[in-house]
Amino acid sequence: MEKIKLEIVGLSYSQTQSGAYALVLSEVNGNRRLPIIIGGFEAQAIAIELEKMVPTRPLTHDLFKNFATTFSIDVKEVIVYKLVEGIFYSKILCEQNGTIAEIDARTSDAIAIGVRFNCPVYTYESILSSAGILLDESALEENDLLAESFDDASEENTIASLSKEDLESQLNQAIQDEDYELASRIRDEIKRRKA
Repeated sequence: MEKIKLEIVGLSYSQTQSGAYALVLSEVNGNRRLPIIIGGFEAQAIAIELEKMVPTRPLTHDLFKNFATTFSIDVKEVIVYKLVEGIFYSKILCEQNGTIAEIDARTSDAIAIGVRFNCPVYTYESILSSAGILLDESALEENDLLAESFDDASEENTIASLSKEDLESQLNQAIQDEDYELASRIRDEIKRRKA
């Protein structure tokens, strides 16, 4: 089976499960998104690495990386290879001295480790066709325009300058476009104004 490369496009609080987060992966050369519900600890571990924050003490996934690096083990890739009853199964491909090994892992842990090694994440067509969300071209274009409008340093100022009605409209659009990261930032601004 041919592997399909994925990238992380969003991480936000889950609207469907209390205390959980939605990790959204996107097909690199396509229009599909793969939302995966993960726990808070794993979401924090992924977010800390993506934001290049350095915790005062190593987190579990940092410890794994330190251990692997000490013993010359390189993580080559993460593969989301199976979906059974809503549960994703993943494996980490590691190499040591030319020997490749596959290690079974929860998807959230595999990705938290994968981002620390800057390795690619893959899945198969069967997973994307059964659990992926297809975004049409207009939704992708609107999603890109919204993302650009809330970019980098001007992002907080842009959100803060919108009226309550505009925020609600942008929030609905972001949710419809599956842009959970943008939706969470807009939601936080709405909550801040209500406080």
